[in-house]
Amino acid sequence: MSLLLPVTEPLSTPQAAHLLRRATFGASSAHIRQFTGLTPGEAVQRLLADTPAAPAPLDPATGQTIMDKAFNRNLSNNLLKGWWLGLMLTEPVSLREKTTLFWQNHFVSTIAEVQDYRFMHRQNVMLRRNAFGNFRTFVMEVTKEPAMLRYLNGNQNVVGRPNENYARELLELFTIGRNNYNEDDVKAAARVLTGWADTGFRNETTATFGSLYRPNQHDTTGKTFSSFFQSTVIQGRSGDAGGDLELGELIDMILRQPETARNIVRKMYRWFINADLTAEIEKDFIEPLAQVFRQNQYEIKPVLTALFTSRHFFDTNLKGAIIKSPLELIVGSWRTFGMSVPDYTKETTNFYALANTLLTRSREQQMDVLDQPTVFGYKPYYDTGYYEIWINSNTLAMRGGYTDSFINGNIRVSNVRQIPNLLPLVAATSDPADAVKMIDELTGLVLAVDLSRSQKDFLIDQVLVPGLPRYVWSDEWNNYRNDPTNTVKQMAVQMKLTSLMQYVFRMAEFQMT
Repeated sequence: MSLLLPVTEPLSTPQAAHLLRRATFGASSAHIRQFTGLTPGEAVQRLLADTPAAPAPLDPATGQTIMDKAFNRNLSNNLLKGWWLGLMLTEPVSLREKTTLFWQNHFVSTIAEVQDYRFMHRQNVMLRRNAFGNFRTFVMEVTKEPAMLRYLNGNQNVVGRPNENYARELLELFTIGRNNYNEDDVKAAARVLTGWADTGFRNETTATFGSLYRPNQHDTTGKTFSSFFQSTVIQGRSGDAGGDLELGELIDMILRQPETARNIVRKMYRWFINADLTAEIEKDFIEPLAQVFRQNQYEIKPVLTALFTSRHFFDTNLKGAIIKSPLELIVGSWRTFGMSVPDYTKETTNFYALANTLLTRSREQQMDVLDQPTVFGYKPYYDTGYYEIWINSNTLAMRGGYTDSFINGNIRVSNVRQIPNLLPLVAATSDPADAVKMIDELTGLVLAVDLSRSQKDFLIDQVLVPGLPRYVWSDEWNNYRNDPTNTVKQMAVQMKLTSLMQYVFRMAEFQMT
């Protein structure tokens, strides 16, 4: 029986929470309530809805965009990184940013190598524009992006002196995957790709930049591919349209191979569901999902819809089957607790101050935004061990240090503490004065893994009201509820909740999503 069969029943609260944890960077209790009761099809339709175009990165010194101006060597690459982190922090409930990050980790280019923030911004805009679109169009655009041309030396690929870097990664990483081509195919693909170049790189006198095709640098001879590609011959073309025509034929040839669709949906599976690809998963999930991809002419939206509405996705055994990435941990905590973010256009300096703080925490935990260590991307999505790679003695300490700082309000913006207000979160539970019900619902919100009754009892008796009768919590909550402006009563409750959440954040279960 195919694991891809859709769930049609309305989502329970735990199912809605699971969907939003995997599809977004974190959801508040209000968001989870909004999705509870929707069918998976209705929920995913909302997640895939169009979103407003992202605002352009701003220079905090002037408040003006930096993308319509000449290159400024004095501007930090962190402006672009902070801009994107801000989009993750503030986006509505949508698949857009999580999927854009997936594609950026698939079609890797890094700002450390490219060294022009304008090139990287343009590529990021292209990634989010195509995130739910057509994969063929996507690959065509990626190939000609100035950032990619510089990152994988496509701008050095000319007739007579082909550079094979991009051709190799196009086959191995971006489309069909290793063991499905040979070295002659790499050489032939490199010849197809000759003639493209970037323009305006780090130009400090003009805002114009992009890519161009140079017909006189293109190899116009025929290119013959191996039996992996049915010995296809791509005829050489001359003239201004030759590059696009040959590129289109090359991509079409690759997409005709069934393994291309399988390779892409495997990567989606590992990103959104689990790293463990068993024989059953290959047969009953990967293969039918790859067929959806091919039958829909490589449209991405039907694949995401099938993935996120499938019975397999909602399998309870897969809850908590992924270790949170640093961005899921950091951005997710901010979004789950409804923390405010300085207004990007009105408080630009404060916005970047917060973004830089969070970027530093993510970098410490080995996830440097826009700067993967290799063209393969972040190691936990491809290397042996997968998500476990996020956790080691150093990063675990960094994670705990971050969550301690977060819950205790030790993250500052312009020397103002950013303190999570836990009171509305608890007030939204069905019976906040009942410690058992409150703990059940609160841990269900912030943890993907269900705690045992003994674990929950420990949280009540040893953390929330350590060594005291449980009615102490009820009394203090009711005192606060009856006099909510009384700061002493507020603090009595807030301090207990802060201690509780600090402990929960240090639990192994909190590291899972």
